[in-house]
Amino acid sequence: QVQLVESGGGLVQAGGSLGLSCTASGRDFSATIMGWFRQAPGEEREFVASINWIGSSTYYTDSVKGRFTISRDNAKNTAYLQMNNLKPEDTAVYYCAAKPGIGGVPQYVREQQYDFWGRGTQVTVSA
Repeated sequence: QVQLVESGGGLVQAGGSLGLSCTASGRDFSATIMGWFRQAPGEEREFVASINWIGSSTYYTDSVKGRFTISRDNAKNTAYLQMNNLKPEDTAVYYCAAKPGIGGVPQYVREQQYDFWGRGTQVTVSA
């Protein structure tokens, strides 16, 4: 089992920045692929970004490329999502997820591909 806890959400104006953290416990964090998803009100949960086990490869949905950066620190059992130039359409509950494995390019974009989930953190971007 892996327990994931997100933090760092909040309210920010459009054009601003926020950094999210996801701290893991319960198993070897370094042997996992980490992902970030988000769910806006009335919408399905969607993929945002993922990172492989050592942080050498990342994958992003098109709408956040160039604005968001996923990273990880295995010594701290933590994954991060730095969000810059935020837009109102980025408003959502953000979830981190973990998938056992090491992989190459972490092109895992479906919820069903992840085994463990955090409870989410709210990000609200005002116009």
